[in-house]
Parts: sequence; structure tokens; C-alpha cells
Amino acid sequence: MITGASSGIGLVTALTLSKLSAKVVLASRKEDKLRDLVQNIHSIGGQGLAIKTDVASSESVKDLVEQTLNHWGRVDILIANAGQYIRGKFSEIDEKGFEQSLAVNFFGTLHVIKSVLPHMLRQGSGHIVIMNSLDAKKGIVGDGPYVSAKSALDGFGDVLRQELSGSGIHVTSVYPARVDTPMIGHLRVPWISPKISPEKAVDAMIKAIERKKSIAVVPAIYFPVGALNSLFPRLLDWLYVKFRIEGKEVER
Repeated sequence: MITGASSGIGLVTALTLSKLSAKVVLASRKEDKLRDLVQNIHSIGGQGLAIKTDVASSESVKDLVEQTLNHWGRVDILIANAGQYIRGKFSEIDEKGFEQSLAVNFFGTLHVIKSVLPHMLRQGSGHIVIMNSLDAKKGIVGDGPYVSAKSALDGFGDVLRQELSGSGIHVTSVYPARVDTPMIGHLRVPWISPKISPEKAVDAMIKAIERKKSIAVVPAIYFPVGALNSLFPRLLDWLYVKFRIEGKEVER
């Protein structure tokens, strides 16, 4: 089951897993794009089911899980990938921006995990992938709404992994750096913080699932960022400001 499957990481994940003979359930608000993706999957010999879903709505998510179980009877892997990039300096943005970011990026993930988890517990097996962001390890100027939601997700994933220890259900949190997707297509970033391809993020995620890793940072070179920010926060602040890590918005 893949949320946010209509574009970016979610779309590449769906195609990649289909080529590995997985049956994929595609969830997104964009029904037309899901239909196109299912046709693509069928054309390469895969099996896909498209279900229009708004992860910010717990009822919509319950319907997603119910339809999936009625169709295939089980969920082995959940990839909670749906997200929305909301940015703006705190002094300038309305609080509703934070509420919207939390609704999609944080509660959207909670809703789908909460709905799938009982079935995985009955199976005694499963794998939950939480698609986070390197932003959760070190915030970027202007990304307050997005960072707040992803940081909350960071702590939640840590707790969930411990709670499910010994249950047969594995939890992996994935922290990609900026990924070249439509979500940040309007953002020009500095050379020191280049956008990586969705394929690179998906490859790291699949390897993490195969190896049952708890955490995957993509690219791996950024793995120390969280520790460095704890030890030397002002140094990283200076570096982020020096190289203008926040980038610049351009017209689409």
C-alpha cells in the first residue's frame, strides 16, 4: 500500500515494486493520475489497485484499508509517503499553514498506520515505512510548517518502532534530502544541497525494507547531520545560512 502514489517518490515506488512482482495499492487524491499509473503497471505485467484517498481524513483512510482487504485480503508493506510541502517564514505565514502541514504530513501518516496496524498485528507480520525528510534532523529557514510536521513524525516513528518490537512488524523511517519531484519543482537549490532523483530515494528505501533497517538516510553521506546538529547547532546554523540552503523560489 502506497500513499501519495500519483507522483514523485510514490509513483516510482509503485512502478519499482510492480517490477518486483508486488501487488500494489495506490492511494492519492488525484484519481486520474492513479488510473494512468494502474494502466502503466498493467502494461508491464504488474497488478495494481487505485483508490482515491485523502489521508487527512480518517474516514477516507479507513475506506482505503477496507477496500484493500476486500480485494487482496492482507497488507504486507505500508509505505506512508503522502506529503505536502508548505513553507513560509514564521513571522509571515498564517498559523493555518502549520495546521495544514500537520494534517497531511503528520496526521495523514498516523491515520493510515492506525488503520493498517490491527490487520498486521493479526497477521503477526508486516513492514511500515514512514517517509520522512532530512529536514526533521536539521530545520531549514522558511520550512517551519513542513519541519514541524516531519519532526513530530520523527519522534512518533521512534516510539512506534519500540512499541512493535517483537511483534513481527518492522518499522523503517526514511530521511531523504531534497528529491527532484513536482512538490519542490518551484525551488532552485544551491549546489551544496542538490536534489536527488526519486529513483535514488526509492532504491535506498527498498534496500532498507529488505534489510529490515530502522533508519535510512539518503544520500547516506548526510547520516551524521542529526548528531552534528545536536553537538554543534550553531555551526550548522552558520553553514546553512552561509550556503543559503533554503534555496530560492522560481516561477513554475
